[in-house]
Amino acid sequence: MPILFLIRRGFLSLLLIAALAIVPTTPPLVAQSSDNARYAAIVVDAVSGEVLFARHADSRRYPASITKVMTLYMAFEALSEGKVKLDDVITVSPRAASQPPSKLGLAAGQTITLDDAMKATAVRSANDMAVAIAEHVGGSQERFAAQATLKARELGMTQTRYVNPNGLPDARQVSSARDLAILARAVMRDYPQYYRYFGLHDWAYQGREYRNTNGLLRQGLGYDGLKTGYTNASGYNLAATAVRDGRRLITVVLGGRSTASRNSHVAALMDTGFEVERLRRDGQPIQVAQAFFEQKGFGIGPDNSAPVQYAQVADEEEDGIGSNAVSYVSLPAAPPQPERVTPAPSEGRTLASLMRTEDPADVTASLNGAPAAARPTPARPPARETVRETAGRWAVQVGAFRDETVARDWLTEVNRRFRSQFTAAERSVQNAEGWYRSRFTGMSEQAAQGACAALAERRVTCMVVRPQ
Repeated sequence: MPILFLIRRGFLSLLLIAALAIVPTTPPLVAQSSDNARYAAIVVDAVSGEVLFARHADSRRYPASITKVMTLYMAFEALSEGKVKLDDVITVSPRAASQPPSKLGLAAGQTITLDDAMKATAVRSANDMAVAIAEHVGGSQERFAAQATLKARELGMTQTRYVNPNGLPDARQVSSARDLAILARAVMRDYPQYYRYFGLHDWAYQGREYRNTNGLLRQGLGYDGLKTGYTNASGYNLAATAVRDGRRLITVVLGGRSTASRNSHVAALMDTGFEVERLRRDGQPIQVAQAFFEQKGFGIGPDNSAPVQYAQVADEEEDGIGSNAVSYVSLPAAPPQPERVTPAPSEGRTLASLMRTEDPADVTASLNGAPAAARPTPARPPARETVRETAGRWAVQVGAFRDETVARDWLTEVNRRFRSQFTAAERSVQNAEGWYRSRFTGMSEQAAQGACAALAERRVTCMVVRPQ
């Protein structure tokens, strides 16, 4: 009888081991085939903790370099407990030195102070310095990751697990928009004396200037943190916080399609959140802020975000993907069948009037003060010879900017995302009264119409330009 019992127990143990080998230790992420599989967002009042807006906020996502907020939180904790000091000298290990970009680039054996390592992590999003900090604070990357995961549990981050300190790709390292908002609140609440690291616009080290990867910090709209992130699996992530009229909001957006769309969406969510706060302060009874956001159009698009149009703000360097990306602010898209309204030519044009402009491309131009692209007056059908001559002279305009470099960068970005639509087209930046129009030229009417339709499906503003 005991032998039979042992045999049965051994068989059950084998079944359990087999089951554990088959079932993942972490619930799998949603399949990445659809447009919104990576998207998640949340807007939180930093003081009260009230969630003003949430979409897929508890779904597990890849945090990418927003991981470094926890890395620095753990360093702040060690500092406050006297376990480490800002002037500690860290020797870069071979493991830290071998991390891929974005990185500071110190070789194994070189040294750096903890203070500078933290600045490199916050500003440069340096993967090598995040590992150096983890090894200094936790003894090893593995031990540090375990400590960070336990800390996440203590803070109430129920969907989060860490296996590295920098957010480089690992299917086991997951979090959620809500968890990252909880972490952002914890940093400001627990270590306000160190929060300044996340708001550094730039940092100088060994004769070189580094600019923060968070382009919203340079907008002057109260933004003072926190962290960007990007991997192929995560998409473009950003946890941001801003203070306006004495109120602080935290906005987290995960899974953006580009630096531009991510920044624009964060800015639009933040603006709407502060509008809720203002209306409440003025006595309007907005009990459920989520409904107010949805009335603004958030959460109804194919990727659960508001349709956007773009106006130039700044450029930023994203985590490990090169520089000269373009950041934008967003506005809701024009309605499908807009009414034609001709606003008075003044600087006081309202947002509502711009929303009713006939051509979506004119919204971008108007916001920048640029003249709208000229539209030819209706004419009789051209003769066959004229049709042949103009067949390859159609164009698609995707933006108008004050800065020529930004116009060229945006052309490059659109071409990268819609390469198949512009295979035979030429890229051209045309100066019109000080405004640089980003255009794809040398197209047939059919190709131009098809390309603009493809862009419109992804909510990228464009306009088909007839031959002049």
